[in-house]
Amino acid sequence: MADLTQEEWAEQLKNDDKGVIIDVRTDAEFEEGHIPGAKQIDIYNGAEFLKQAKELDPEKNYYVYCRSGGRSAQACMLLNSVGVKNAYNLKGGITEWEGEVVE
Repeated sequence: MADLTQEEWAEQLKNDDKGVIIDVRTDAEFEEGHIPGAKQIDIYNGAEFLKQAKELDPEKNYYVYCRSGGRSAQACMLLNSVGVKNAYNLKGGITEWEGEVVE
């Protein structure tokens, strides 16, 4: 797991053909606005989150975010624990994101 600034996260993702964006916020938060192309897996859903995490391709690179960076940091550690090699946390979460947001 690595914590990346908004600039580092966006630049690395832009050049990553194996990159997948994961939003670990709740359904309501996701519907209020999310980064384009993000797949939502709510970390608060515990067992369901782990089930979906285990189904992810461990060879891909996962760019993970939440509102402020706390839940996504936990999610990155959980992804690593189920075999995902590369999980990148957006430091500061979507509140620090300066790119496009889909509402």
